[in-house]
Amino acid sequence: MSYEQVLFMLPLLAGMVFSNTAQKAAAEEPLVFISAFAPGEKGAIHAFQMNPKTGELKEVARNTEVEHPFFMTVSPDNKYLYSINAEKFGGKDNENVAAFKLEGRSGKLKFLNQQSSHGTASCYLDIDKSGKAVVVANYSSGNVASLPVKADGSLGEAVSIIQHKGSSVDTKRQNEPHAHSIVISPDQKFVFAADLGIDKVLSFQIDPETAKLSPSPQPYVRTVPGGGPRHMTFHPDGKQLYVINELKNSVSHFSYDPKTGTLIERDTISTVPEDFTGTSHTADLKITPNGRFLYGTNRGHDSIAAYEIDDDGKLSLLEIEPSLGKGPQNLAITADGKFLLCANMPGNNVVVFQIDDKTGKLTAVGEPISMPMPSCIMIR
Repeated sequence: MSYEQVLFMLPLLAGMVFSNTAQKAAAEEPLVFISAFAPGEKGAIHAFQMNPKTGELKEVARNTEVEHPFFMTVSPDNKYLYSINAEKFGGKDNENVAAFKLEGRSGKLKFLNQQSSHGTASCYLDIDKSGKAVVVANYSSGNVASLPVKADGSLGEAVSIIQHKGSSVDTKRQNEPHAHSIVISPDQKFVFAADLGIDKVLSFQIDPETAKLSPSPQPYVRTVPGGGPRHMTFHPDGKQLYVINELKNSVSHFSYDPKTGTLIERDTISTVPEDFTGTSHTADLKITPNGRFLYGTNRGHDSIAAYEIDDDGKLSLLEIEPSLGKGPQNLAITADGKFLLCANMPGNNVVVFQIDDKTGKLTAVGEPISMPMPSCIMIR
């Protein structure tokens, strides 16, 4: 190669190095989406880049084509985001599930379309691993629905709408069904819906190709009477399910049989101190990727309960750490298990905690991020 050819190639080579470095940096910096549960222009999905070493969050985009985005989910290929969208949350009219396309790693979202959730106070979304089926839980109307995802990431009309029935022992909160979360099992065979109003986790079979739900061999399992099951999460081993009980401030552990979809309750543990006498209600729970630690939020006590998980899935309380904000609503844990993010919704802030990989204990890092009514966190 001649001297002139070398000079010609240098800018190109430098560009390739810069491009590869930029791509590597982008891949290493998690993209964090946080929804602002508010009407009008205040309602938005904020996007942040996260420093993987320090946990620092830097806002890179604010997407306002959505109102009251209470909950979100992201497709497994990280190309699409789905969010609740409601002009009036929990009103008489059904809410919507909106589909967005992620514009690379910019944090910007392109609106694709939306479909009816066929319920009110739509509060939870999940998507299967193939990215072909989205499921939604509707709190006020007490029902769940499933929607197919088209090839371009947009949503088709709901193909299954299932109304829950019944009541439970708390006459103020449990006089009718209130579907509060819906999750797809790790094996992609079953869908579980926690209903706060009837103290049950209901079960359905799912066909990911069509998104249709059908009856399950075990239609439901009862939970703690008056407990009010709210959110659920599977252990990484795919054989344990944990349910946080909003009304009784506790977490219940169930074993899960992937072959039959059967749930069996193993134990229940409190999320608040034994001497606590105030009013508090749990909200969310998450497990570290290595399956060693579980965390749950207490709204009222305004704290995060941390547990160690033993080989059989049983929980042991480690500590109860202040959430550093009012009403901790939602949690998220980074893929490397290094940081936990907590959205204090009425406290209008998001706090980043470092997780001790040996003890599971939490230490706040940096300053809380101020934003209106953060309700859901998705890390990609």
